[in-house]
Amino acid sequence: MKILFVIYDNASQVNDFPLGVAYLISVLRQKGYKEIDVYSQDIYHFPDEHLTEHLNRNHYDIAAIGVIGGYYQYRKLLKICAAINASKDRPTIILGGHGPSPEPAYFMQKTKADFVIMGEAEISIVNLLNEIAGSKRFETVKSLAYWDNGKVKINEKENSIKNLESIPFPAWDCFPIDAYAVYKPSGAIGAVRTMPILSCRGCVYKCNFCYRMDSGYRMRAMDAIIDEIKQLQKDYFISFFRLRDELLMATVGRVTEFCERLLKENVKIQWDCNGRLNTAKPEVIQLMKKTGCVYINYGIESLDQNVLNLMNKHQTVEEIIKGIEATLAAGINPGFNILFNNLGDNAETLKKGVDFLLKYNTYSEMRTIKPVTPYPGSDLYYYAIKKGMLEGPEDFYERKHLNSDRLAVNFTELPEEEVYRLLFEANKILVEDHFRHLAQKGVEAHRRLYFESDYSFRGVRQ
Repeated sequence: MKILFVIYDNASQVNDFPLGVAYLISVLRQKGYKEIDVYSQDIYHFPDEHLTEHLNRNHYDIAAIGVIGGYYQYRKLLKICAAINASKDRPTIILGGHGPSPEPAYFMQKTKADFVIMGEAEISIVNLLNEIAGSKRFETVKSLAYWDNGKVKINEKENSIKNLESIPFPAWDCFPIDAYAVYKPSGAIGAVRTMPILSCRGCVYKCNFCYRMDSGYRMRAMDAIIDEIKQLQKDYFISFFRLRDELLMATVGRVTEFCERLLKENVKIQWDCNGRLNTAKPEVIQLMKKTGCVYINYGIESLDQNVLNLMNKHQTVEEIIKGIEATLAAGINPGFNILFNNLGDNAETLKKGVDFLLKYNTYSEMRTIKPVTPYPGSDLYYYAIKKGMLEGPEDFYERKHLNSDRLAVNFTELPEEEVYRLLFEANKILVEDHFRHLAQKGVEAHRRLYFESDYSFRGVRQ
C-alpha cells in the first residue's frame, strides 16, 4: 500500500514542522507500512493543480490530509480535495485533525473524502489501513466516519493513548528538515535551528471557546523527552525547541521537573511553551529562564473577572497580573492573547484589555485583540446553536467564519456594528502605539551609533 501525506500550504514563507503527521508516519512504519511519501506543499508552494499532476504521474493508494478548524484551512482543504478528486487514478482520501473531527459527516460531504479519523489518530489509522487492505469491516475501526450505502456512519471513539512512550519518535527523515529548522520563533536570541516537540497531550482545563479532540491530560516520561531533545541536537543541530503541548505549565511540579532535568543533564537549549498564569510563580519562571526559556505564550483571554468566569477559564485577574509581572521580571518575553466578544463582554471589558497591553507591552510582537470564534466542538459552538445564533457546520464555515478577525457569532449584548467600532478603536490604539515605539527605538539606535559609537548596531532589521 502506497501512502501520501499532503501538508497544505499555509501561505507562510517559513513554516513550523508538521509534528502530528510525523508521528503518524513513525507509527505506520512501526506497523509495517513502508511506502510513505510526503507532499510538502507548505515548503515548495506548489499550486493545487500540481498535486493533481503529481498523482497522475505517481500511483498512491491513500492520500491523507489533516487540518485545523480555521476559515483558511477549510477552504484550502476543499481545493486540495478537489485536486485529488480530479486525478486520473484517484487514491482513497482520509481526513483528520481539529477541523473535520467534530463534524465528520459535513466534511465528507463537502470534500467527497472516503474517511475521517476523529481525534488522536495513531491507533485508528493503522486499524483503518488494515481494513482497507483486508476485509473492509470499517464498523470495527473506532474514531472513524465512513460511507455506508450513501450515508455517513460514525463509530464510537477510540480511547486516548495513555502510554505515550508506545509512540516512536517523529519520522523527521521524511521531511525537508532544513526548511523547517530556519523558522525563528518569537524571543529567539541570535540565529537558531528550531523544531517542535511534545512533552504531554491534552489539557486539564476546558475553556468555553476551546475545542479539544481528546480528553485527559497525559504526560510523556521525562527520560523520553530529554532523549528526543538530545537526538535532535545530535542529528539535526537543533538549538531551539518549541514545546507544542497545549499546556506544559499544567502544574508547578511538572514544569519544575522538566527544568531540573535540563539542568541535571546539562542540556543547553533555547525553548518556548504555552503557559498558565496561575502556575507562573516567580521561582518557577526564574527556573525556566535559567534553563533557556525565552518565551511563554499565555492565554490571558480577558482582564475582567466576570468574563473569565463565564468562559470557564479558572483564572483570576490577580493571577494574570502577578504571572505577567513575574515573567517580565525574569527576562522572559510573554505572549499576550486577549479575546473580545465572549459572554459578558462590553466596552469596559475591552478597555481593560487595551490598558493592560499598553502597560505591559514588550513590543516584540504586534499585540491586537481578536473576537472569539465558536469553533465546532467547543462549548460556545453548541451554545450558539442552542440559542439560534448558528445553524451548524455549513452555516459556520460557508456564511459566518469567513475571517478570524471578523465576528462569526456576536455573543455580546451590543449591536454588531458597535462591536466592530469598539474593536477598531481598540486595535487602532494598539497598532499606532506599536509603531510609535518602534520608530522611537529605531531613532534612538541611530543616535547611539553616531554619537556614542555603539558598535552593536547592525542595521535596521526585522
